Amino acid sequence: MRIAVTGATGYIGGRLVPRLVAEGHEIVCLVRSPAKLKDRPWVEDVEVVRSDLLDAPDLATLIEGCEVAYYLVHSMGGGSDFVDTDRVAAEHFAQAARDAGVGHIIYLGGLGSDDESLSPHLASRHDVGIALASTGVPVTEFRAAVIIGSGSVSFEMLRHLTQVLPAMTTPRWVRTRCQPIAIRDVLAYLDSALDAAVPGHTVYEIGGPDVITYEEMMQEYASVARLPRRLIVPVPVLSPGLSSLWIGLVTPLPVNIARPLVDSLRHEVIVTNDAAADRFPIEPIGVRAAIELAVDTSDSLKAPTRWSDAETSPARPIHADPEWSGGTIFEDSRTMDIGANPGDVFWAFSRIGGDVGYYSFNWAWRLRGLIDTLIGGVGLRRGRRHPTEIRPGDAIDFWRVGDVEDGVRLELSAEMKLPGEAWLVWDVREAPNGSVLTQSAYFRPRGLLGRAYWYALVPLHGPIFTRMMNRISEAATEHGAEPQGTRRPALPPV
Repeated sequence: MRIAVTGATGYIGGRLVPRLVAEGHEIVCLVRSPAKLKDRPWVEDVEVVRSDLLDAPDLATLIEGCEVAYYLVHSMGGGSDFVDTDRVAAEHFAQAARDAGVGHIIYLGGLGSDDESLSPHLASRHDVGIALASTGVPVTEFRAAVIIGSGSVSFEMLRHLTQVLPAMTTPRWVRTRCQPIAIRDVLAYLDSALDAAVPGHTVYEIGGPDVITYEEMMQEYASVARLPRRLIVPVPVLSPGLSSLWIGLVTPLPVNIARPLVDSLRHEVIVTNDAAADRFPIEPIGVRAAIELAVDTSDSLKAPTRWSDAETSPARPIHADPEWSGGTIFEDSRTMDIGANPGDVFWAFSRIGGDVGYYSFNWAWRLRGLIDTLIGGVGLRRGRRHPTEIRPGDAIDFWRVGDVEDGVRLELSAEMKLPGEAWLVWDVREAPNGSVLTQSAYFRPRGLLGRAYWYALVPLHGPIFTRMMNRISEAATEHGAEPQGTRRPALPPV
C-alpha cells in the first residue's frame, strides 16, 4: 500500500516506519523537520515531505494517493495549550484525508473511561480520535495505557525513578491499577489494522495480560534490573505539580512532559472489553517479559555502541530517541591520531590482556583482578585463548569479546563483579597521515552504588586511558616499522 505516516520522528512512528518498509509498503513521512530523519537507516526507502499540520494548505495534495494514514502526533510537552493544538491538528488532518481520498486513518490514543472526568492529557487523546473521525473517513483508534519499551515516556520515568531511588515517598497514584503493554505488541496492533478498516469510528482498547499497580511495576523493574526491593511509601500530600517537579529533579525527563503524564496517573486505565482480542490475532506478552526486553541485558553491547541496530527490536533504544531515553549510560571516549596504518593499530589493541597486559598501570589491573577473585568473580585467571588471535566469544581475563571486525573494531564486555555493566571499545579508521583511534569506556550503572562507582573512578580515567592509548600508539608504530618476517607475535608486559 501507499501509506502516509505522521509522527515519523517520534517514539512510535520511528519504530513503525521501518516495519512497514520491510513489508514492502510505499511510505510517505509527513514531518515538520525533515532533518530529524537524515540519520535514520531507512530514510532512503521512504518519501519525506515537510508538513505542519497546524498550517498546511497543501496537506491534501501531500497525501493524495495514500490508501491509509497513521496519525501518531502528540503535542504533550509543547506547552500548556497542547489540548487545543492537538485538536486543531487532528481537524486539519481529517479534512485533508477526506479531500485526498484516504480510505482509512489509524490512530493511537490513550486508555481511560469516557464516563469519568479525565485529566487534560487523557481527555485530549480521546478528543483527537473524535476529531479524526469528524469528516467521515473510517478511523481505527487504539487506546493503550503504559507502553513498555526503552524510550517511551512512561517507561523511562519508571526506569529512572526505580534506578535512582532505593526508597521514595510517592503520591497515592502508585496504587492505581493500569494495564501496561509492550511496544512490540503496540506495533503489531498498528500493523494488523492495515486490513481492518470498517465504516465509522472503531475503538479498540489494548493492553498486556497483567493488571498491575505502578508500585508493583516499579518492584518488577527492580527485580529485572537486579536491584534490591524498593521501599515505596505513598503519601497524600504530593500534588501533580510537586510530583512533576520532583521527577524533573531526580530523572532526566523534562518537567513539561512529566506534568501531564503524572496528572493522568490518578486514573485507572485498564481494558474493559475483548474487542481487540476478538478482532486481531495477537497475544501480548506480560509485564515482566516486556521489561526484560526493554532493559535488554542479554544484548546490552548494542545499547551503547550501536544504537541504530535497535531498529530490529523496538523495545531497545534507537539512536534518534531523546537523550533521556534508554537508561543511564556513562561514557569516556577519547581519540588519537597515530602515524601507523589501521592494521598495525588493530594488531596492538587486539592483543590486550593475558601476558601482554593493559599497556598502563598493570599493577592496578592486577589489583582489580585480585579483588574480583576475592569477592567471587573470575579475576584475571582466564588469560587469553591465543596470544595473537581473537574471535567473538573469547574470554580475555575478566572480559568477554563481543564484536570483532578485523582491522577496524574490538568490543569487550566486562565479566568482573560490578554494580552495573561495562564495556571497552576500540575503533580505528584510516586517516591521511596514518590512523585515527577511538577508545571508549561505557558503563551502565545499577542503582546508586553503580553511580557512586563510576564517579569514584572518573579521576583515574585520565591517567589510565591516556597512557593506554599512548602505549597502543607506540606499539602500533614499532610493529609497522619492523620487517614483515620479523614482526613480533605479541608485546611484552608493560
